[in-house]
Amino acid sequence: MIRYFILTLLSVTGFECLSQINQQLVDDFARNFSYQNKIHVDEVRNILDSAEYQQSIIDKMDRPAEDMEWHRYRKIFITEERINAGVEFWDSNLAVINDVSQRYQVDPEIIVSIIGVESFFGTRKGTYKTLDALYTLAFGYPRRSKFFKAELATFLLLARKENLDVMSVKGSYAGAIGYVQFMPSSYEAYARSYEPDGDRDLVNSAEDALASVANYFREHRWQMGKPVTQLAILDTDARPLPSQSTKPKKTTNYYEGMGYKPSKPIDSNKLISLTAFSGYNQRSPTFSK
Repeated sequence: MIRYFILTLLSVTGFECLSQINQQLVDDFARNFSYQNKIHVDEVRNILDSAEYQQSIIDKMDRPAEDMEWHRYRKIFITEERINAGVEFWDSNLAVINDVSQRYQVDPEIIVSIIGVESFFGTRKGTYKTLDALYTLAFGYPRRSKFFKAELATFLLLARKENLDVMSVKGSYAGAIGYVQFMPSSYEAYARSYEPDGDRDLVNSAEDALASVANYFREHRWQMGKPVTQLAILDTDARPLPSQSTKPKKTTNYYEGMGYKPSKPIDSNKLISLTAFSGYNQRSPTFSK
């Protein structure tokens, strides 16, 4: 009786996990991916069959940490521990940081800070197998299935191209990879090898990570040495603003006319945006340029 009860429980548990995955989507993906990339369908199916559905990934997608207000979010990133780790990382990689900064014309503190935010300087790259994460979201999260199926396909190709072990690469619950937490499509588009003609290894190579962050900023037209933000000064009669985009879309003249003035001179025709950090000094919003 006891043995029968245990076997029944195991069967039910396994059935519940399988029921979360749309198996038809998995089969269709395997056939299409095989046909489009000239890879035998059995090889694709073997990889997908090894992936495991993770309910905790779905739970985290529905409660993302990025929705946290700034005054709480800040406490995570502006800490003595992270600052000290950043100094140590910078000292350990000084020559490479200086090299990629000059090569790509991106300020070194920006490059280092991104790696600090994304993976605590390479010490916290994520605990989920990337294959499990993308499999779960591609076939068990209908709301964004199309996006994650595309990311899964890119990951499978990327692993072959860059000699990554598709079964062991780990990252975030959303499938972001390595030091810089690039999604597979961003990895493919922006990752660079520090050494000429080398593999682009963002999982194990700090040098490749540094070059890739710098390349990302260069591709998005970063201007080295230029200011990024400054405090805004509010007139006593400043008018309420509609919801603001983080992407600069309005001129300095527009904001000044609404009663929001930069604390330092900015070209009156320059496109900027205005950000008020929720829960953190609402009377001093910040201009982003």
